[in-house]
Amino acid sequence: MAHVCYAGRSLNSERRLGVSRPSLKASCRLILAPTLLALFVGLLAVPGLARAKDLINQSSDGTAIRGYDTVAYFTDATAVKGSDEFSYTWLGATWHFASAKHRDLFASDPVKYAPQYGGYCSDAMVDGFTANANPEAWRIVEGKLYLNASQEVLLEWESNAADEIEKADSQWGVIKAHLTD
Repeated sequence: MAHVCYAGRSLNSERRLGVSRPSLKASCRLILAPTLLALFVGLLAVPGLARAKDLINQSSDGTAIRGYDTVAYFTDATAVKGSDEFSYTWLGATWHFASAKHRDLFASDPVKYAPQYGGYCSDAMVDGFTANANPEAWRIVEGKLYLNASQEVLLEWESNAADEIEKADSQWGVIKAHLTD
């Protein structure tokens, strides 16, 4: 007779001792429930994932795109950290700029300078979810600013940017409808 080991004992020895094995259904519940709970809680704690509730991706103090000057991407072709001294509030977030000139340019046409998808990662948006973006991982495509989670993600995203943008635009419409501004 074949012996099947269960928790260090053979099935035959369990029968002799009057020990019963838990049913498969009960075992699955005992294993899967805590595993799924841990996975769910773990996903909520992943630093790169943004649990979007705001139209603009912002830090806990309400600062948009980690305080970077969104106009500088267009005028200086580089990522520049902004200053509290030159700030502007738009769509519930505080935007920081490196100069009064940049602040005033943004204030005159925020849609022109604001990153697409509220500053969330463009690559994540393709798959229909939000993730925090790294302001150092950026590109301007057809006059629009796109941020990504990392330089590696940016390189992947760039390899097929036109298709990625089309998909992300579609997803953003759905996600944006569920966000509060």
